[in-house]
Amino acid sequence: MSRKLFGIGAHGSIVGEIHRALAAAGSSPGRVDEFYGQSTATAVKQLQRSLGLPVTGDVDDDTWTQCMPRPIPSLFERALELTVAFEGHSYTLAVGDFDGAWLTWGIVGFTMKSGKVQEIISRCNQSHPELIMQAFGENGGKLLEVMEGPGKQQKAWASSVSINGRLSPPWRQQFQSFGGFPEVRALQRQLAHDEYFVTCLRTARRFNLQSELGIALCFDIHVQNGSINSAAGALIRSRLAGKPGLAERKLRETIANAVADSAKPAFREDVRSRKMAIATGRGYVHGADYDLSNWGLGEIPAGDMAFA
Repeated sequence: MSRKLFGIGAHGSIVGEIHRALAAAGSSPGRVDEFYGQSTATAVKQLQRSLGLPVTGDVDDDTWTQCMPRPIPSLFERALELTVAFEGHSYTLAVGDFDGAWLTWGIVGFTMKSGKVQEIISRCNQSHPELIMQAFGENGGKLLEVMEGPGKQQKAWASSVSINGRLSPPWRQQFQSFGGFPEVRALQRQLAHDEYFVTCLRTARRFNLQSELGIALCFDIHVQNGSINSAAGALIRSRLAGKPGLAERKLRETIANAVADSAKPAFREDVRSRKMAIATGRGYVHGADYDLSNWGLGEIPAGDMAFA
């Protein structure tokens, strides 16, 4: 039986891919805005009729296979799309030193303070140095000098190009341009995979989470919270004591609440809404209703490939 991958409410770069594929197949949803709304569902139904597929308006695996030019998105890609939606980031968004992170940019909010922005720029300079010059122009040399310099210099530079927490022109527009290159987007995804998804799989093994929702929960924890810290781990152990064989959904809910309860008070309920939406498969986050089946995530075994 075919399973739903994307439906109304989903948004992000993969939905943009769907829009472009629909247009190429003669079933345009209109503007490519990366949001799966009613116009997208109508275009999908039109395509499904033309292909002789069940007419649902959802992109299931059969619809994807017949109209998309690449394989079905991996669990990592689907979990990434969801977390990016929660985070409110994009490949191109760049902001200044509003929170002590020096400069924040990219798909999951990579920061200069953590060294991740520097790592992407270094990788790009090794493989596609021309893109740095295309995006940053005469500032390209200065950027490389700063990114290769000591932390004290990097922090001072980030402060100098920030105005009330916003990245000042022309740097903001240049980082946006840089994040628009397909090669740079691929570097961002690779770093998100290596830094967050690989480590989240170890967390999933540790707590015996085996479903797609379980993996997505761990991924969101690693992106938003860094990991399951010692305080959250202690809460989880105490709340699971004497409850062997707990159903995975209850286990996910226990983990979600423990991570929220151990977060800083100012962020606690934001953390809880995100984590519980994933743990249960549905919830309200930042005022929006998230049904995770519309993001291709469900109570489905993740399979060995997720842990490869």
